[in-house]
Amino acid sequence: MQDLLHDIRQCKICEAHLPLGPRPIATGHPDSKIVIIGQAPGTKVHASGIPWDDASGRQLRKWLNVSDADFYDESKFAIIPMGFCYPGKGKSGDLPPRTECAPQWHQPLFDYMKHVELVVLIGMYAQKYYLKDRAKRTLTETVANYQDYLPEFFTLPHPSPRNRFWLAKNPWFETDVLPELKKRVKHIL
Repeated sequence: MQDLLHDIRQCKICEAHLPLGPRPIATGHPDSKIVIIGQAPGTKVHASGIPWDDASGRQLRKWLNVSDADFYDESKFAIIPMGFCYPGKGKSGDLPPRTECAPQWHQPLFDYMKHVELVVLIGMYAQKYYLKDRAKRTLTETVANYQDYLPEFFTLPHPSPRNRFWLAKNPWFETDVLPELKKRVKHIL
């Protein structure tokens, strides 16, 4: 698996489309138990090279109820975004993740991880890619129906501070969904 991660970190498959250049960010270990599949690194993560090393990551760790030490323990968590590099800025936030990464690298990574008990799908890009026609019409519906995808997948919105309005409009997420997520993560770890 180390050779595969090395190859991923050298990837330049979409270099011409990356405003800050390639810096693929992904982690994993043959013993990883939970896989986090988000969108793509932001500028802070691109700069640090540490996945989820930003406000969204702090919020995600709260949602999972895990320490930084546990979250960054690759034998516990693998972090495999839909796009491994910062895709650039769009009109209302970052551009969507590049489409080359997931088909090129996800399955080879999963082939090494034989102990995965849960895949956390964060945001609509991950949910549409993995759930395909099982995803609901909207992200809100997909997250509200998270039980439909268990025990393999757990669906979440993006933990970005920009999503505070979504969280305020959907109080059921904190009262119903997060306790179940925390319980499952605690049981697995």
